Amino acid sequence: MGILELSAVWIFMLGLNYYLMTLLQWYHYSFARVFTKHHKKRWHVYHVILPLGIFAFTHAKHLEILFYVFVGGVQIPWLVLWAGHLDKKLVFTPRVVRFFLLLWLFLLVDAWLVRALGEISFWRYLLLIALTHGASWGFEKSCAQGYVRLAKDKLARLPHLKIIAITGSFGKTSIKNYLYQILQGKYIAYSASGSVNTLLGLSRDINQNLGENATLYIAEAGARQPGDIKAISALLKHHYAVITEVGKQHIEYFKTLENVAKTKAELLDSPRLERAFCYKSEVLEPLCQGVQDKITFYPEKTRNVQATLEGTRFELWLEDQWVRFETKILGAFNVENLALAIMVGFHFGIPIAQLQRLVAKLNPVPHRLHVLHLNDKIIIDDGFNGNLKGMLEGVRLCSLYAGRKIIVTPGLVESDVESNTTLAQAIDRVFDIAIITGELNATTLAQAIHKPQRIFLKDKSQLEAVLQSTTQAKDLILFANDAPNYI
Repeated sequence: MGILELSAVWIFMLGLNYYLMTLLQWYHYSFARVFTKHHKKRWHVYHVILPLGIFAFTHAKHLEILFYVFVGGVQIPWLVLWAGHLDKKLVFTPRVVRFFLLLWLFLLVDAWLVRALGEISFWRYLLLIALTHGASWGFEKSCAQGYVRLAKDKLARLPHLKIIAITGSFGKTSIKNYLYQILQGKYIAYSASGSVNTLLGLSRDINQNLGENATLYIAEAGARQPGDIKAISALLKHHYAVITEVGKQHIEYFKTLENVAKTKAELLDSPRLERAFCYKSEVLEPLCQGVQDKITFYPEKTRNVQATLEGTRFELWLEDQWVRFETKILGAFNVENLALAIMVGFHFGIPIAQLQRLVAKLNPVPHRLHVLHLNDKIIIDDGFNGNLKGMLEGVRLCSLYAGRKIIVTPGLVESDVESNTTLAQAIDRVFDIAIITGELNATTLAQAIHKPQRIFLKDKSQLEAVLQSTTQAKDLILFANDAPNYI
């Protein structure tokens, strides 16, 4: 068997698995999610089904020269072009490096088989792909269990550490950020940066970053399926639970709002639970019956809410009196998040006057209604806000601006048509230009947006050029829900 043919097969295998690993990294290494939840299914045709079909056909018909031409002239150039346009490229983490090392090992073994048997078999390479991914998954699963055990052992060695766990459909990262800023003066506090919220992510964070001297750990718990929060609860054995509002985020995974609520309520299943703060709603309240005596429901009474582009003011009923708070945090919906953080801070013994000062100094969470001034334009970066309530508030805040207004958005991801229609109707009333990125919600948004100039982009690679050609000085630009372009 010639070196040319073997080299072509190896390049083919590396290209095919580069595509697969990129998508697996996006979808937390779940093949089920890659092939059922990925929105651009045509990519599977271009980079998996077509290459496999060409491989099988050319080798069955002994047309190997056509296979060489396909790999060198179509598959790899197409893959390079595809990868170059991605805004979320494959990151060569230790897991990815281990996978490709394993793939190389299997290819070397296969090279010996080719030399011995004298033929290249399509089915053998299909089996090789399955074996490589199966072996990689098994090894990583074993490593993950080890990470979790190490994290449990470390937490057990810190008896003075108090743990706050936060879950909910939205607001988790913001509340974690606010609580950290409020409580860091009273405790040696630590919280993971960004949105680390999976069992494995939290385990790594605890093992690598949680200091032995910490007295407070604030963790965020996310879920894609029932049982995810329960597993995190078993790891943390937290003392305090915070469950924010339950909504239709990730509804395509859970199917019903009741299933979402049941999964979030798994956070109450901690053997060390001392206190829980839960959003009061029809779907969540009945699930709290077992620990009713430990629960404080919110939102508390608030009044005189004033939310503008300069900041937010409100009054909160606290210790039998109305207390006034001012903050540079934007968004009326954030009043609930701030009120919750204040309630938790008050429960931890922080005086009201100190809470007022701390709230006034709170820094906004990056990419969540974060105002920037750039090139004589006002930018509102709300890229990490992907729920209807928050996005509608971003639209409302923009309506207060007197000048031209532009919105850049893919709409709501992992949500339903009704919610996207509601968002589109709000956009139609406020903005002069609507730039719709991605294909996921383009049809739904187009049906409800009429008044603004509409610009549709299949991916965000053209966005910078479009903004340069369409925006002017003094324009306000809202980046609402910055979903990656594979959505």
